[in-house]
Amino acid sequence: MRRLAPLLLIAAPVPVLADSALPPARLAYTQLPDPRQEAEAQKLMTTLRCLVCQGQSIADSDAEMAGDMRALVRRRIAAGERPEAIRAWLIARYGDYVTYDPPLGWSTAPLWIAPILLLIGGGWLAAGAFKRRRRG
Repeated sequence: MRRLAPLLLIAAPVPVLADSALPPARLAYTQLPDPRQEAEAQKLMTTLRCLVCQGQSIADSDAEMAGDMRALVRRRIAAGERPEAIRAWLIARYGDYVTYDPPLGWSTAPLWIAPILLLIGGGWLAAGAFKRRRRG
């Protein structure tokens, strides 16, 4: 235990330093003045995954990076850019993981095929169990 004490003293302040002291981005928590543009931004933000929280969209997350991504989406929509173009840019920058609907490809094939295989395997096991129960 005495050997761990210096390590604990070094590691204890690390979570405190994890967040920056910078103020949030200008449009991170401010809606756009045009309701139509804000609706487009909100619709896009709910389809993008927070890279820090991973289980939340950038619209729901309070992570600093999610705030920066919200501000980026709002800025680009206010500048007249199409939501599809913004989404494509974010995917090109952060990869398919930033979207909740990854395209079917070699790297994402297990995500799409695994549920089907699990259902087939579960059906096969259930059928075998029912056959054994009828015999016995």
